[in-house]
Amino acid sequence: MAKRGAPAGTAARMPAEVRHRRREPGGPAVALSAAVFYPITLLVARRRMVGLEHVPAQGPAMLVCNHVSYLDPVYTAVFVHRARRTPRFLAKDSLWKVPGFGRIMAGSRQIPVSRGSRDAGASIDAARRAFADDGVVVIYPEGTITRDPDGWPMEARSGAARLALASEVPVIPTVHWGTLAVYDHYRRRFRPSPFGASVTVRAGAPIELDDLRARVGEKGPGAALLRETTARMMTAVRELLEEVRGESAPGTPTSDTGTVG
Repeated sequence: MAKRGAPAGTAARMPAEVRHRRREPGGPAVALSAAVFYPITLLVARRRMVGLEHVPAQGPAMLVCNHVSYLDPVYTAVFVHRARRTPRFLAKDSLWKVPGFGRIMAGSRQIPVSRGSRDAGASIDAARRAFADDGVVVIYPEGTITRDPDGWPMEARSGAARLALASEVPVIPTVHWGTLAVYDHYRRRFRPSPFGASVTVRAGAPIELDDLRARVGEKGPGAALLRETTARMMTAVRELLEEVRGESAPGTPTSDTGTVG
């Protein structure tokens, strides 16, 4: 297997078409977050970001990402910001209860998710409103960091598919690799290495979903259509991650009830 956290390549240059874009206004909370997140991504590892041009210069979009480390959102946020857009994450509502941090989450228009409650569907409605406001929404379909022992995406939940089918927006597969080598939550390991470890964030071309959206009935998507949509999105994510890692993913994704040694 390829060495974990060491994707090939050097820091990718920003594409000219992205460099000349007009930045989307974000407000003070976004500016404060950028002032914190950019240094973090440079201090804990070498940073490589590829595919910025796949994030549209304007209009709504949805990024579906793998999730290997709690550092991922920091890198995803910087990735989207470098594409001159403002990310809006679907994140656990408990973050809004953290003193000070909750104000930043609200001020930057992030989207709280109340998993396992009657309000869980409210996050989907909030994400659709973000699309109506031309927002770039970031979602990790697995719902939490992967439990796969080798860091591959595990079984995904249906929320991302439900959102993708309900909204006519480009869905961009996006992957992270290298963050697990820096911070492995399950093994309680934090190993920053600004001159050694390398973190790659890479986006691919939008996933074709028009044929699946055309099958949504008046009552919304059924369970089979949600499974098919989820499978197509996660296949795109896994294939992109295979390219970054230079190795093949396992045939059957790990269940989210699996264990990590």
